[in-house]
Amino acid sequence: MSDIPEMMRAIDPETPGGPEVLRIVERPVPRPGDGEVLIRVAAAGVNRPEVMQRKGHYPPPPGAPSILGMEVSGTIVAVGGESRPELIGQPVCALITGGAYADYAVAPYGQCLHVPEALSMVEAAAMPETLFTVWTNLFERGYASEGDTVLVHGGTSGIGTMAIGLANLFGLTIIVTAGSDEKCAAARALGADHAINYKTQDFVEEVKAFTGGKGCAVVLDMVGGDYVPRNLKCLADDGRHVSIAVQGGLMATIPIFEIMRRRLTLTGSTLRPRDTAFKSLVAEELSQTVWPHVEAGRLKPVIDRTYPLAEAPAAHERMEAGDHVGKIVLVMGQ
Repeated sequence: MSDIPEMMRAIDPETPGGPEVLRIVERPVPRPGDGEVLIRVAAAGVNRPEVMQRKGHYPPPPGAPSILGMEVSGTIVAVGGESRPELIGQPVCALITGGAYADYAVAPYGQCLHVPEALSMVEAAAMPETLFTVWTNLFERGYASEGDTVLVHGGTSGIGTMAIGLANLFGLTIIVTAGSDEKCAAARALGADHAINYKTQDFVEEVKAFTGGKGCAVVLDMVGGDYVPRNLKCLADDGRHVSIAVQGGLMATIPIFEIMRRRLTLTGSTLRPRDTAFKSLVAEELSQTVWPHVEAGRLKPVIDRTYPLAEAPAAHERMEAGDHVGKIVLVMGQ
């Protein structure tokens, strides 16, 4: 590690607050442990959980770095423990529990995916969090399969745009909701089969009309609250409701007998606290099922805007304003 500096730039807020707390500070370059690699960061994706962490609402899991950032792309420059030295120089992207808003970050090697020539480093940084989340929830927990119709809320978010891309690859019909006619048009342009403006249209009625009254097989929901009983009305018999966030409320009142009568399934998950073994299994599955499409250039993330690390406050402001379509990415540069 002779050419690796002792210190690096990082965004590691000491106190919760607004975007202005995202100042660049100096921190020691982390050291990879057994099974880990040190990545010289090229770019880092910006995600809503990081906005919540900045505000003090979503503390990192035990043992995670306090430096913000859960997805990273870059080049492996050092390996820890018994890891293989031939990994040095590999371009990778990774899902991590924290540490991406920095010049260097540590990742378990099992959670890394090789960056193919078809992807830029900015695109690679925009892949892991949304890809792991959509794959584990829509396809594994929701059992979405070819021919199914699915409803995804937040159609122009990072999650929504990734869901559209995967739905098109794996033969799903995808309905999305978004908050403006412009966003609905953007979602349709990206490949959504139907887009509903939830501010001017009743998504329950729209889903029923689009599906000829049958409903959809899966709902992927990040709203919670009063969306949940409405989502259940969108489901076909034997449908699956998958919750991945609760931006609209922690509690919901649901009709239990309807769940029984129509054999509905309610499930959900949070990815960040899951252990390295689980995330490594997901990475291995993605490398076999999805990554060949990425290598062939058939799946790319939608990039909304990039910002240099010093402009992280502006990146968070853009995410909170909700006007973005696709992913917001920080670029390290020099």
